[in-house]
Amino acid sequence: MSDGSWKRQVLEGMPAPAWLALDAPHQDVVLSSRVRVMRNLKGFAFPHRLNRDGLSEVNARVLDSVRNSDLDIIRTLSPGERHYLVGCRLVSMEFPFDSPGRSLILSKDRSAGIMINEEDHLRMQVLSAGWSVESALLNSETILGELERTLEFAWSPRFGYLAASPYNAGEGRRVSGMFHLIGLAHLKRLPNVMKALAQRRIFTRGLFGESSRAIGAFVQVSITDGKLGDLSGACEYLMTEERAARREVSRDLLTERVGTVVNYLIGSPGLTLADSLRSVGWLRWGAVVGVDGVRWTPRDVDGWLTHLEVQGDSEDQALCRHRSEFLREKVER
Repeated sequence: MSDGSWKRQVLEGMPAPAWLALDAPHQDVVLSSRVRVMRNLKGFAFPHRLNRDGLSEVNARVLDSVRNSDLDIIRTLSPGERHYLVGCRLVSMEFPFDSPGRSLILSKDRSAGIMINEEDHLRMQVLSAGWSVESALLNSETILGELERTLEFAWSPRFGYLAASPYNAGEGRRVSGMFHLIGLAHLKRLPNVMKALAQRRIFTRGLFGESSRAIGAFVQVSITDGKLGDLSGACEYLMTEERAARREVSRDLLTERVGTVVNYLIGSPGLTLADSLRSVGWLRWGAVVGVDGVRWTPRDVDGWLTHLEVQGDSEDQALCRHRSEFLREKVER
C-alpha cells in the first residue's frame, strides 16, 4: 500500500468540513463563505512577546472556557490530518500546532476552527457553504458569545479590539468568500477586476491566504473594515461577471480542455500544487457545465482541494507523487 493510499484511508474517518454541504448557494461560482476573527486576552502580551509560561497560561485559560461546550479540543494531529485541516481552511499554514502553549479547537460539524496562540491569542475561522456569509457571521457570533462568558478580551475605545498586527485592530474581523473566477481568468479579465476591487478596499488573495496567489482562478474576496453591504455588492457583481464570461466560452472548447487536463493527470507522475490547482480549476468548470465525460460534481472537486497537501515545498517529490496519485484516481473512476 502506497503512503498516499494509507493517508487517504486515515482521512476518510475525519469529518468533512461543513462548507462542503451540497446545498451551497451560488455554488457554481462560490465555494464557501468565511468569517475570520482575532481576539487577545486582556492582561497578556501578544504571543510573539510571551515566554513559554505565558503562552501556556493563555492556552489553559482558553481551554478551560470551552471545556464544557459543544466543541472538540484537539490534542494530537498526524501530519496527514494537519495537511487536511489546512486544506479545509480550518487551520492556517503558519500555525505552530506542536509548539508549547498551542492548541486547536474544532466545532463538531467542522464549521469552525479556533487556533490558540497563532499570531493572536485566538484566531477563529468559521466557514459556511457557498455564498452564505450571514450564516458564517451568525455562527461566529454564537461561538464568541460562549467564549466571552469567561474570557475578557483586550479592547480600547480608540483602537477597538487590540491585535498583534496594528492592521488587524478594530473589529478584528475579516469577512470573505472563496470564488472560482475561471471564466474571467480565461478571458484575461481577472487582473482588471481585482484592481477595481482593491480601489474599493476589497481585497483578493489565493485559496490559502496571504502567501498564496489566485492559481486555478480560486480567489478569496474579503473586507476587514467598511460596510458588509459593500462586500455583498461586490460579490454579486463578481458572480454576474463570471457567469457572463463563462457564457462566452464554447462548450466544445471547454470539453476539449477538460479532456486534455484529464489525459495530463492520468499520465503525470507528479504534480506541483500550482499544477494541481490549475487542473482542478478546469475540472470544476467542466463539472458545472456538465460537459461530456465528466463524472464528478463541482462539490466533488471542492472536496478534492482539501487533499492536495498544501504545506511544505510544493516541489517535494513525495507531495507531487501524492497529488498525482490522488487526482489520477479521481478522474479514472
